[in-house]
Parts: sequence; structure tokens; C-alpha cells
Amino acid sequence: MAGSMDDFDEEGDDLLASFVENKDDLQNNVPVDFPFPFEAYDIQKKFMENLYLSLDKGQVGIFESPTGTGKSLSLICGALKWLKDYQEKQKRDLEALIAEEEKSCTSCDGVSGELDWITQFAVKKEKQEKLDSAKQKQQKLEKQESRLLEIGKQKQYRKRKRDPLEEEFEELMKEAAPDVQAAYREEIDKVKGQEVDQGDDDLVPEDYHSDEEVKSEDVSDSENSENSEEEVDHVTKIYYCSRTHSQLAQFVREIVKSPYGSNTRVLTLGSRQNLCVNETVKKLKSLSLMNDMCLDLQKNKSKKIDREPSGEAVRKRREKNGGGCLYYRQEMMEDLGNRILTEITDVEQIVKAGRQMKACPYYTSRLSIPLAEVVVLPYNIILHKSTREASGIRLEGNVVLIDEAHNLLETINSVYSVTVTGAQLTKAHSQLSQYEQRFRSRLKAKNLLYVKQILYILNCLVRFLGGRADINGAKQSAGKYETKVLTVNQFLSESGFDNINLFKILQYCRKSQISKKLNGFLEKHPNSEVSVAAEKAKEKNMGVAGFLEEITQNVESSASMEEMQKTNAYKGNEESVVMRSPLMHIEGFFASLTSADKDGRIVLTKQPLMSNCSLKFLLMNPAVHFKDVLTQARSVIVAGGTMQPIDEFKQQLFFAADIGPERILEYSCGHVIASDHLFALAMKSGPMGIDLDFTFGSRENSALLNELGLIVSNICGIIPGGLVCFFPSYDYQNLVYQHWQKSGILTKLERKKRIFQEPKLSSQVEHVLGEYSKSIQKSSGGGSGAILLCVVGGKMSEGINFSDDLGRGVIMVGMPYPNIKSPELQEKMQYLNSNFPRDKNGHLPGQVHYENLCMKAVNQSIGRAIRHREDYATILLLDKRYCKESVRTKLPSWIGKNLQKMEKYGPAVAAISQFFRGKKSDTMN
Repeated sequence: MAGSMDDFDEEGDDLLASFVENKDDLQNNVPVDFPFPFEAYDIQKKFMENLYLSLDKGQVGIFESPTGTGKSLSLICGALKWLKDYQEKQKRDLEALIAEEEKSCTSCDGVSGELDWITQFAVKKEKQEKLDSAKQKQQKLEKQESRLLEIGKQKQYRKRKRDPLEEEFEELMKEAAPDVQAAYREEIDKVKGQEVDQGDDDLVPEDYHSDEEVKSEDVSDSENSENSEEEVDHVTKIYYCSRTHSQLAQFVREIVKSPYGSNTRVLTLGSRQNLCVNETVKKLKSLSLMNDMCLDLQKNKSKKIDREPSGEAVRKRREKNGGGCLYYRQEMMEDLGNRILTEITDVEQIVKAGRQMKACPYYTSRLSIPLAEVVVLPYNIILHKSTREASGIRLEGNVVLIDEAHNLLETINSVYSVTVTGAQLTKAHSQLSQYEQRFRSRLKAKNLLYVKQILYILNCLVRFLGGRADINGAKQSAGKYETKVLTVNQFLSESGFDNINLFKILQYCRKSQISKKLNGFLEKHPNSEVSVAAEKAKEKNMGVAGFLEEITQNVESSASMEEMQKTNAYKGNEESVVMRSPLMHIEGFFASLTSADKDGRIVLTKQPLMSNCSLKFLLMNPAVHFKDVLTQARSVIVAGGTMQPIDEFKQQLFFAADIGPERILEYSCGHVIASDHLFALAMKSGPMGIDLDFTFGSRENSALLNELGLIVSNICGIIPGGLVCFFPSYDYQNLVYQHWQKSGILTKLERKKRIFQEPKLSSQVEHVLGEYSKSIQKSSGGGSGAILLCVVGGKMSEGINFSDDLGRGVIMVGMPYPNIKSPELQEKMQYLNSNFPRDKNGHLPGQVHYENLCMKAVNQSIGRAIRHREDYATILLLDKRYCKESVRTKLPSWIGKNLQKMEKYGPAVAAISQFFRGKKSDTMN
């Protein structure tokens, strides 16, 4: 297996590049045949050919392939075919270069003139240096191949030495119940991760030097880091990114099924939340706390544990090996790394193997990156620069494939947007104040200076929200509701700390790890969080006034608890950040304030309760962060089932990052289905002749809701199996449902199909889908089927496949435009109008963006049906605005070109009925 040329020195790279330049026409190098698990469709072959060409020429590619056309397999087979060819080409070119240089070194005579010997010596020296450089590269590749061969041949992994504690566990727990075994195992892990109490010494940061000294240290550290990285050989690889871990796992399974499943080294990356197997760390709800606990356990690996639960032998072993995480063992991680490089595994399989082999999956996966050929990872790891660098990911010379990229602009904005609340700010100020008071005498001058500056900034932020830093945010009133948008410079000026150098503050936070020290302080001294000012305020609020305030607070607290129970898991994690370690999160907000003034905005949201007020950094220009990926990687491919409208990608993400049109390759293919397997229809009016106008001002009209009910009721009698109906929002879905319930339309619908509604809680989605599927299965045996009422942008509009009878019909009610009055949306539209040109039709970019948000949501929803070549369905767009040509052009091409526009209801229903009669006839034949 050939390795990468990324580690070649600059001279060697230039030399080899010049040698192969113009050797062959790149387009002629595109292979005729691509290995595929079955006979590929024509559109799949063209997809792979264009992908191969894009990778070979180092282009930025935009690929659209409808779901159900084998997009994942096309990506895998096209990209891996290029990778294998590229590896072989590297080896051949290097061998040819060495042969040519060796021949050239022997024919340096014939130089005339009085300085013949000097010139001859210089020429010989230059050629010899080039030859030596090429040979060094060849030796490096041979060494790498030898290492890979050794890993590949390794059938048996070293048997892990038994831990005395585990032996005790096996003896005592042979006949114990599983829950008892789990509890005992947890206690063992706690003991093995035990820390030595060193007092408060580890809570005080080391002496912080002057900024000049720190700068020189940073340079030295970066040089050392670069030198250490140079020692690690990386092969040329493909980074594959997608939105969710389930999508990543599905992609890994597709690789296994492909012709490359047996000879490709595939690695899956994830966060500690997904990969950690240490129960003590996993119990922490906040990712930042998990990260710190993990690092603390590593630091304690060299410390001696004084307390052991059993035996002198156990104590001696622990004294020898030290404390720390049981799973962070180099020998075991090396074995696990060999295993995951020779067996294609997803996250769940890596975690299972890590538990079995007592090795850390999180660090093993990162240590395995250099030798992996395909690295599968979530969006945020590749898109967030600091996370990318901390993970050991190198983009130079490698390929980045971003799948499900239809929301890439919004994803980048989300990754770099940060929100801090009044509760977080007051909490951080209280904690840091207590920390400063306790360790004031032990903090050096520089440390004390920066701690006070951070306290000052926190105080300014709280005052900007209208509160006081020395009082709990839940006990303060901040006035009436208000939303305000400011530029970064305006915010810094109005908040009152524009004279503080935030770059130095961030450097101090990184070097001193002050947030980590603060968290350790809170864990060791949990009762010290109550501020002195709060205690004084409590003393004053005695008597009747205090009693009334306490009642009010209890009512608010009860309401807050009820609201918290309704929130999802993400909100739960966010709450834990507020309560446990807010300063870590706030540092991210500090970093966002160092952005260029034009690239971001600060959104101030005031609410009656101070703790609910918030400050949000809103990223305006995603290209400023995506530019690093585009310029460093050899090639970047963004792919999706529905990438329309593509112009927005090019303008906001590529052109804005100085990527010229000559480097961009676009490819969009049709569906694998025959044209008569899809019936797409835009309806302008209903059975009573009422226009289908679902604009915000008209959509609650009773006559319109009745018209919609009649349409759905009639369609239910025509479409067999399952019918999926999408609404613009949960609120509108509930409004329509309640109106149909009162008017009796719902009863008529239930006689034809069983009705299901999309749940708001993620935990209930699987149950609803299961019941919906059972109803469809009954319909195949003579039942009537079911109708599923969903929400655009909800849990069932992406990632759920309604194939075959699960989705014979998809109805889109109205157009899901976002709230135009949203301050964030208005600011984004103004930014686009100020920084981007009008489109070819003269429309302002802000208005185009507003329409694109709607159409991207529509495209994702209606793409849930028709998942394979033999599948068929009808798509009904219920709104007269879908009849506009400007809307049709923003639909996926395979839908838009077949879209029929019906002015009258009668012919529309007749056409739908004829479509399904034809399909029924085809099935019988």
C-alpha cells in the first residue's frame, strides 16, 4: 500500500510535481470501469466519472444525486477508485524519478570553460541532493508499507494481562445478578481512577509570564509541535463528513458492502460523549466537564494512589503503574488501533471493542488517523478549526467529502455562533469572585491582573443585560422584552470593555487553564459558591416582604421546573453547563468577539427575568471559517440528495472564500426511476374553487381549512397505502387538526385512513413510525392505510425513508417561509444585500436567501418518497405559489422538469386517479 507524499520536504514535492506535470491529460485518465457491487446505472457511472475528475484535478465539486439513486455507493466507489489509483501513481512516479536522477548523475560531463570542475561539482551536488531526497521518500514509503503489512497479517492480538481487581471481580461475581456485577465494576473503575488529594496546590495557576515571554514560548511550542507532527507519517486520505452518527454508521456499512470493503482502512471519529468507556467520566452531562475529567485522569497517571481496596499485590501494581484512567494504556490502545484499522467498524463497534480490550476508543481513534485511508467523522470536527487541530486532522493534500450538505451554510453558522445567558454570566462572576478571594494571596501579579480583568468583563456583560453581577440572576428583574442587534464594535463600545485586549485574555485562559482550575475549586469547595452580596441581600429580605418574595420565587421556580421537564436532551446539557462550569462556555463567547466587525453581529435579547436574558454572537460570513478547508485540502466535495438552489453555495461559501468559478465543478443527475413512476402536481385551487393561498395572512381562514380538508379526504380515497402530509410548523399543524376535529372532517378522514401526528419528543418518534408502518402493512392485506401529519424541518422531514407503501403520496401544505420579523433573519438579509450582488433576475440577495430557506426545506421534505428504482409516488404541492416558474426552478431537477400545474381541481384528481390505476395495472401484469 503506497503512502502519502505529504511528508516530503518542499523541494522534493516541487521536484516530483515538475516531473509529472503535463505527463498525461487529466481528463483522459478517468477510468472507464469503476468497481461496483452490482451493475451500475448510467447516472451512477457519470457521477463516479465526474467525481474522479474533480478529485484528480483538485477541484471543488457540488454533486446532487437524489436519495435512492445509490449516492453513498457512488461516492465510495468513485472516491476510493481515485485514491487507489493515486497511491499507485505516486509509487510509479517516484520510481521513475529515482531512475532518471541516477542516470542523470552519471552524465554530468561535457561542461566547457575554465570553471569546468566547479560547475560540474555544483551540478553533481544538486542532482545528488535531489536523488537522496527521492530515495528518502521511497524508504519512508517502504517503511510505512512494512508497518501496514505487519498490521494486516496480525491475526492474534496480545493477550491482556489480568488485573488483580478484575480477577477478584470474576471470583466474587460468577453467580451474581447483572445489576450487582455492574455496580461492583463501577466501584472498581472508581478506585482505578482515584486521585491523590494534594490540597489546593493544583487549583492555583502557575506563574504567568509577560506577554512577550508567552509569545516566544508559543513560537517554541508551535515549532516543537510541528517537529513532532513531522515524525508521524500520514497517508493520503479521504475525510467523509455527515450530520448524524446514524448517517456515518450507514456510510461505514456501505463501504463494507462495496468492492473496497476488504482492502481499505476505515476509521470513525467521535466526541468523548460517543466514545468514552470510563463510567466515571460518562456520568458527567457536560462535554466540557467530560473533557476536563479525562485530562485530569491522564495527568494523574503518574501519581501514586495511596488508597486501594484490596491486597498488597494490587497496591504494588498501582504504585508501579500510577493512577489515572484504566483504559488509557498505550499497549492496549496499540492493539485496539491495529484492530480498528484492519476491521471496518462504526462507533458502537469501536466502543464495544474498547470495553473488551480495556483500551480507550477516543484516543485510539485519534492515534490511528495517520494510517487510515478513510476517516468518517461528524460535521463539527472538520468545520471547527480548533476541534479539527486538536483531533490531529491534517487537510493538506487530502480530500474532504461533505455529505448531506444542503444545510452546510446554516451548519457553519451554527458551529461558530455562541449564546451566553444572564444565569451563566452571574454564575461565572460569583464563582470566579470566590476563587479570587480564596487564592488572592497565592496568585502572582500577572494571574491576579488577568483574573480581575475577566471579572470586570463579566460584570460589564451583566450590566449590559440590565442586571447586577453580585446577585443571582434568577432573583433579578431585567425589565420588559427587548431584542437589539449590534455590530461587534458597537457591542464592545456600549458594554464598556473595548479597551481590554481580548486576544491576551484568551491567551491567558488557554495558558493558565483558569476555567479548569475554577471547576476543580468548585468540586473541592462546593459550598463556597454563594456570594457575600447574596447573603447580605438575604438578611435584608426578612419579614412580610421577604415572605412574599419567597412565594413569588417558589412559583417561578415551579414553573421553571415544569418547563425544564419539557425540554430536550440538548437543553438539559446546556442547563448543566450553566450550573457547573459556565466560564468554559463564556470563553467561547470571548473568542467570537475577536471576529472582524463585518463578519458577525451580537443579538441582545432581554426578558423580564435576568437569568433568561441572553447575548448571542451571530456569524454572518461562513466563508471566513470554511476558507481554511477549501485552501488546505486537495479537493472538497459537497454532496446531497437535494442541493438546489446551488447559486447560494457558490456565492456565499466559495466565491466569498476567493475560490474562482474555474475551480468549481457542478454535477446534478436525475433519478434512477422511469419518468412515469413520479406524478408531481402543483394545485392552484380546491373542489369549491377557493384559491389555495396559505400565506401568513390567509392560512387561518376557515373556508381555506375546509377546502384543504376536502382535498386530503378525497386524496385518501385514491392513494393506496401511506400518505405523508407536511405542514409549515407545529402550531399550524395543530390549528388545522383542531379545526378538522371541530368541523367533522377528521372523522371522515379516519374512516378512510388511520391518522398519526408527528410527536414533538424525539423519544416518541420510533413508536409513532412503528404504528404507522403496522397500519400500512395491514392495508396491503385489505386495510385502508394511514396518513402521517408531519412538520417541515421536524423529526421526519430528514433522514426518514418513506419507501414503497410507506409513502405512495407526499402532500406539501403551503410554503414554509421562516419568520420575516426575526431580528436575526433581518440582519442576515441586510448583510447579504450589502455584500453580495443581485442575481441574474435582479433580485436582492437577501430576498433570494429568504426564498432559498423555504425551498431547501420543501426539497428535503418531498424527497422522503421514492427510494429505489421500482418505487413510485405522487407529490402534491398545495399552494398557488408553486405554479410560479421561479419556484419550479428551485425544485430538484428530477421533480421540477415533471411538475404539472393544474388550474382546476377536477382534472387534477382525475390525473392522480389515472396514475395509480396505471400502477395497479402494471403490478398485476
